[in-house]
Formats: sequence, C-alpha cells, structure tokens
Amino acid sequence: MGFVAVNRETNFSKNYNYREFPYKTPPEILEGKQDIYPVVIIGAGPIGLSLAIDLAQRGIKSVLLDDNNIVSTGSRAICWAKRTLEIFDRLGVASKMMAKGITWETGRLFNGDKEVFSFNLLPDKDQKFPAFINLQQYYVEEYLIERCFELDDFIDLRFSSKVIDHTQSKENVNITVRCPEGDYHLKSSYMVASDGAESPTRKRMNLSFDGEIFDEHFLIVDIFMETPPFKSDRPERWFWFAPTFHDGQSALLHKQAENIYRIDLQLEENINRKNELDPERVRKRIIKVVKSKNFEIDWMSIYKFKCASLDRMVFDRIIFVGDSAHVVSPFGARGGNGGMHDVDNLCWKLACIINGTSDASLLDSYDAERVHGADENIRNSSWTSRFMSPEPGIEMAFRNAVLSLAVDTPFARRMVNAGRLSVPCQLDSSELNSHDSDEFDVAMQTGMVCLDAPVRHTDGRDDWLMRQIGGGFCLLATGGATIDPATLPDGITVIEIGSGRDGSLEDTEGLVAARYGRGVHLIRPDQHLAARWAAPTPGDITSALARCARIAA
Repeated sequence: MGFVAVNRETNFSKNYNYREFPYKTPPEILEGKQDIYPVVIIGAGPIGLSLAIDLAQRGIKSVLLDDNNIVSTGSRAICWAKRTLEIFDRLGVASKMMAKGITWETGRLFNGDKEVFSFNLLPDKDQKFPAFINLQQYYVEEYLIERCFELDDFIDLRFSSKVIDHTQSKENVNITVRCPEGDYHLKSSYMVASDGAESPTRKRMNLSFDGEIFDEHFLIVDIFMETPPFKSDRPERWFWFAPTFHDGQSALLHKQAENIYRIDLQLEENINRKNELDPERVRKRIIKVVKSKNFEIDWMSIYKFKCASLDRMVFDRIIFVGDSAHVVSPFGARGGNGGMHDVDNLCWKLACIINGTSDASLLDSYDAERVHGADENIRNSSWTSRFMSPEPGIEMAFRNAVLSLAVDTPFARRMVNAGRLSVPCQLDSSELNSHDSDEFDVAMQTGMVCLDAPVRHTDGRDDWLMRQIGGGFCLLATGGATIDPATLPDGITVIEIGSGRDGSLEDTEGLVAARYGRGVHLIRPDQHLAARWAAPTPGDITSALARCARIAA
C-alpha cells in the first residue's frame, strides 16, 4: 500500500493465529544442483504468491523466495476490488475470500458531525462478485500459500530465504540467496521482483523511484469489537471530513473479518510518534470514534505515504511488480489491487515467451501497459489525498464548497473524493489491440477488461461469462454470431452465446447482448478485449491474434 509501519512491537495482530512455515534445505545445498529455473520470484506477499500460482496454472515452474516464514503482520491491505476477486477466482482462492471477507453495503459521509449523504453498494445480481470485500492481508496470504502447496509440482516455495545479490547476463539471471544454512546461487531465465515498497532489488539496481511524499501522518488502528458501532447490524463504511471529535482532521471507520474494525485517523504534520502510539492515548481517540469503551486494540501503526513509480518495469530479464514498481496512498485501495493487475498482465505474456510461442518483445507491452496503469493509479490517488487534506486557501475553499453542495445536489456528490475504489485501467491505446473495423454501440470497448454476465449451459446449469472465458486466448461470439472452429489456430477457446448450436450458452438476462452487441470478440488471457468484428474472416482473426500474442517466427 505504499506505507511503512513505524512501531514493530505492535505490528502483530492479537486475534490472528500466525503459523510458521517450515524451512527446507534447498536442492542447491542438499544435492549441489545448478538447474536453470524458468522464473524466480522474490517476495511471497499477495502479489508474489499470485504470480507463482498464475504461472503454475499455465504450466510454468517457478522458485518463490521470501526472507520470512509467516504471513504479513498487521492487516495492511484490506480492500479487494471486483476485478481482483475475478483474478483470485481464476487462481482458485476467491471462494475462501468471499466466505471470510466482509461486504459492506452502506457508505456514510460526514462533514464535521453532519451526515452529507449516504450511498449503497448492494452487489449487482448480474455480477458474480461485489464491488469489493474487506479482508485482512494475512488471510489472503494464508489462502494463497495453501494454493501454492496444492501446486507444488510447479511452485518451489522457499521460506527464510533472502536474496542478497543478483546479476544478469544475456542468457539468464544469477541470484545469490542467504538461508539458515549459508549462501547459495540460483540461475533463472527471468527474475520477478515483488519485494515491496522498500524493494532491495530496486535499490541494488540503483533505480530512480520518483514521486511525491505527503506530509500528513495517519494513525491506523485495528480494534476487536463484538458490538457493531454502526446504526444497523449490517457493516457500513463511515468517513468524516473535519469531525469535532478529532480536531478537524479526517477519520475513517469500516469493518473487517472476525469483528475487527479498521480506523484511520489523520494527524498533524509535526507529531511525536512515540507519544501518538501510547496505548492509552490511542484508546481515548478510538472511544471518541466508536462511542464505546468495549473494544480491544488489535494492531496499530503510524504512517506517512508517498506516490511513486518506476519509469520502466522491465529491465531485460528482471521485471518489477506490485509495490516494488509503484506505490500509492492507501485511500481507494489501489496498492494491492494495482499489484494484482500487474500479475494479470504479466503472467500470460511470460508464459507465452517461455513456451516459445511469443517473441520476447511481448514483455515490452507489459512495461507500457502497467506503467500506464501505475500512472493512472498515482494520479487518482493524489487527487484523493489532496481532497482529504487540502492546502489552506483555494483547495480548502473548493473542498468545503463541494461538501456543502453535496448535501442536496447529486452533481456535487460525484465530486466528493474520500477514496474512490480501484478499477482496472482501459488499455485502449495498447499496441496489442486491433482497431475496430465495425461499429459497436455498446458499453464494451476495445482495451477494456471484459464485463461479466450470467449465462446458462444447455444442460440447465447456471454459470458466469468470465468463468467460461478463463485465462487463455478466447473467441467470444455474441448475439447469435457463430464461429467455425476448423478455421482457427490451435489453443484458442471458442464460446458462442445464443447461437443455438451444440455447446452454445444461453444469455439468460440478455446482458451479454446488451454489453457486447452482436459480433466476434478476441479476448486476451488477462480478459481484456483485443479485437472485435461483426463478421470476421479467418484471416482477420489470425492477424489479430498474431498482433496480440507477438507470435514468434
């Protein structure tokens, strides 16, 4: 999320049972092996774990190294957006996350102590996943690690293994690892750095990490509270601009799993961190927020945040993802979710290159598309930060005027920015796209991530469109259009909606037709729309696929 905790002693959740994962002697020490691995991943947080799983499901082996032997301490990233849940679903962990996580419906926004407006985020009946769920990062990592263990033929997960050096040549990356038994060396075709906001890999390479550091401090506190502090028994999200109970600074309250509540309190610029982390002082602040003394402090920290990004994310055989590549403020949940978009974008391309079906230049598109995504996230995150903490003068006057107007005017409500949720960026300028030759007057546009919709199999089973699209190249025929599989290259999935032919899916609510129109759509393995036609020729499809996949000669 782009922040670093400053009080290590309070960094462990009291209400989570941390499991220590065992260290195992690596084969390089045990057997003296010197294999060249396809991919080595540094950092077993949500992003690194997801990378390993995604690659494994594509048949690519990896070694995943982490210098720790437990899941992340504290709750850290807690908000997981709809698109991220779709990715986690493909990776095999979304059902566990949904069962444990919290889906809130009502959001309330206050200016001072007066409610400005409320809004509802009821899950759409025509979407498999809600707008987002709240779930502590340690649960997410636990589920991902369990999934890695299920894929141990492809994932070599090594705990207590710290990368201390690396070099790269034209052919591979040479990595030095420190473990409890000493140092050893690894070789890989590619190395992916997912080692966090303070990335040692980035520092070893002396890469510029430019951005903006915000002066405000925030106290972040998780509390255990059995009785909900909200007006109803259902989880809500409350955000205050300048409440009287907190000296005019912003405050945020929302629920996580297992009766844990997250509270963010803006502090002054010049604070004494030790004093602000005094448990009794913190407790007094929290009582004012929740209007109760019946709670237990579970975890707390103070942080400042920055928005920064690498200018490039690919350096020959070394690739950066997640916080090692870009950091944002925590408001809007753009850190963890943005990192998952990196995973989604990178893994299919890396698999195609390693398998020899795509040219290595396909990685250039990861660089271009995810730098674009990071820039968009940083821009939106900065806007949120400035709205929450405006400078005295014009910025403050604008913020106050918007909040005042938002009480009665819908247009002003759209201007209120208290942490707008992460959404996937549109890749409409990607070099992998083929330009539309036909007109489509629908919501879906080339470069967008596909929109889900309910569908039904011929045997009566209800399903979801995104689940059928899966994680490979797909041709989707909608509105009754058909495709002759005999004219297609190998390895591409064909889905027909409403054609009436054997295997065709029924558009149960008419939403596929409404969102996609009638035609044939080429969908990338990361479920972005790459090309579409009203009635393509086999040559149209072959050409678009070659452009999208950078098919190797």
